[in-house]
Amino acid sequence: MRKIRILYTIPNFITAGSGRVMANILERLEKTHFEALVCVQTAGGRIYDELIEKGYQVMVEPFTIPAQPYHSLVPRAVQAGKRFKELDIDLWHSFHYADDYTEPIIARFAGAKAWVYTKKAMGWGSRAWKLRSLFASHIVADNSEMPTLFFNSPPLRHKVSVIHHGVVLDEYYPLPAVNNALKERLELGEIAGVIGCVAHLVPVKGHPTLIQALSRLPDVHLVLAGRENDQEYVSGLREQVARLGLENQVHFLGLVENVPELMRDLDVVVLPTWNRWRKEGCPVALLEAMACGKACVATNIPGARDIIEDGISGLLVEPENADALAKAINHLIEDKDLREKMGEAARKRVETSFSIEREVAAHEQLYLELMGGKR
Repeated sequence: MRKIRILYTIPNFITAGSGRVMANILERLEKTHFEALVCVQTAGGRIYDELIEKGYQVMVEPFTIPAQPYHSLVPRAVQAGKRFKELDIDLWHSFHYADDYTEPIIARFAGAKAWVYTKKAMGWGSRAWKLRSLFASHIVADNSEMPTLFFNSPPLRHKVSVIHHGVVLDEYYPLPAVNNALKERLELGEIAGVIGCVAHLVPVKGHPTLIQALSRLPDVHLVLAGRENDQEYVSGLREQVARLGLENQVHFLGLVENVPELMRDLDVVVLPTWNRWRKEGCPVALLEAMACGKACVATNIPGARDIIEDGISGLLVEPENADALAKAINHLIEDKDLREKMGEAARKRVETSFSIEREVAAHEQLYLELMGGKR
């Protein structure tokens, strides 16, 4: 019996934050049952190179087309599908973030027996999202609130599964305490505390609220670790820091490769995500910090509510509330025993409910159920 051939699609591995999530899954599929192929629309990025080096077939092809003009959509989709037909795909799994509905049409003409997409963010309401969902064989939701919020109508509710993201626990784990290399590097000396936010510098992450909260914490230093994807946004952050007189307290580190090493040197990890654009479905950075045994403060939004047990494995505060955020951070900074206790609970929480093994197993079970006797 031949393997189930799965085509994974994602726009690129350069800016797509879910690229690592997708790669973590496909690399760990049971090789005796599944064969993974990958398609991107733009080549490049570290994960792109890694997959090729590991022997995966990685195509660079457009897997969507403009929906308009509508009268020619079907023949154009047929033509696009021909590029994939020779791959003999059984199942097509899309990690495309957009509300495009041409991809499932192309997948059908490519001969895929099932088309699945992962709903990664909280955006909804457009006609295109509803069509994308109607055309799907199945939908993987990133958090437990999506099924009720988006997929509760009769045509959709039977085709949704919640599969939480998982952490590679061999890569994210608590490191033993040594001399604080971060404090030495930044020449901080003995100060009250160091907090960190590990997230790409883009508006949805809510950095302005965190900087505003820091202005209420005169003895605390903040490190911002993440790729500077939006230069206008980053310039605004630097201007805010200067306006509040926080130049000596805020440190822009850029992209950090060794996250566990950074986590070791932080007292508290903060993820101040805004909810106004509804873009955060499941904050992986929060899971990684918890896996490293860190007490976290995050905003009370879907996804984060699935991960943090408020008051046990971390603290939740309302989005864009700088006063509440400052109060929660200060509470953990001043109580070492509490933050260590929460850090231990956070690690156990990830081990129990958010390991990569659980995520992969759930996807494998879904794929087998969708294929039924079609292998």
